[in-house]
Amino acid sequence: MNDSIDQPTSLKSDKVSFDNLQKYLKDALDISGTVEVKQFPSGFSNLTYLIKTEEKEYVLRRPPVGANIKSAHDMSREYKVLSLLKPVYDKIPDPIAYCDDENIIGASFYLMERVKGIILRQKPPKGVVLNAELMKELSTKTVDLLAELHSIPLEGELKNFGKPEGYVRRQVEGWIKRYYKAETDKLERIDEIVKWLENNMPGDLPGTFIHNDFKYDNLVLNPDDLTNVLAVLDWEMATVGNPLMDLGTTLGYWTEINDPDAMKYNLTWLPGNLNRQEFAERYSERADQSIENILFYYVFGLFKIGVIVQQIYKRYTLGHTKDERFAALPYVLKGCTDMATRAINKNKISNLY
Repeated sequence: MNDSIDQPTSLKSDKVSFDNLQKYLKDALDISGTVEVKQFPSGFSNLTYLIKTEEKEYVLRRPPVGANIKSAHDMSREYKVLSLLKPVYDKIPDPIAYCDDENIIGASFYLMERVKGIILRQKPPKGVVLNAELMKELSTKTVDLLAELHSIPLEGELKNFGKPEGYVRRQVEGWIKRYYKAETDKLERIDEIVKWLENNMPGDLPGTFIHNDFKYDNLVLNPDDLTNVLAVLDWEMATVGNPLMDLGTTLGYWTEINDPDAMKYNLTWLPGNLNRQEFAERYSERADQSIENILFYYVFGLFKIGVIVQQIYKRYTLGHTKDERFAALPYVLKGCTDMATRAINKNKISNLY
């Protein structure tokens, strides 16, 4: 196996009991033999595990320990997304089974096929050279893939999977409420960003199917051709809504070389990548969509990422998770607020430093 392929580790933090899982697999899926369970260490939201049987490998997804945000960690909804998308979108893992019996592993969960490949996280994978030419092509294809996702025909149940009318307002108001509910320390500039968002909301756009967490570390890349995306992961926040809100979230994660180090959780800052403005312009061209309000969508994307970080950090302060990575999350939140403030003051989304 290629050493660079995304690999899980032995269970450490947030360990849950899998004593009943083998019986479930045998009864529900007719899977017998020894079951090996390992946790994928990356990611800050739903917990992801490798389930390895004698014949096949699966990925199990369950909510984080201590989370009480049902809409953001609804395993049945995420499983339904995969089931509805599979006939019309080929870049997702096959959904296998959903289980709402919390007695099995302590929470609801679902199983999907494991798509083996390379996932780009904070550091280049071992043995992989990410030169400027490769990153230019990958970043360009990432834009095109996002535009392609937004072009999926809304038919059948997909059509009713969200409410595009009033989507921007609901999102802005909802994420503001989530932030203040999860607030632990008063952070300078948050209130100013909140007021700016409330005062600069654009109108509705026709709804498309959106991912809401579209970034490098949710893309599985072909080890033999890193510009070939095999699958898109983590559909927990997918819905039908304003496609530019999806673009704004992607731009929020899309850091550049001079951005704060605390924000560089993706490798978009490496030489060759499109910068944020180039990414947005490419999207506009491919999706035939005006980006005149791109500043709002970018600032909202940063704010939403900051809220997610704050929610996770509060769970950490309450002792619901012991993952030591979470102790540094206030620096990420500060980076989000600083970049949002700079973007507003400079009236642009790129070259903020």
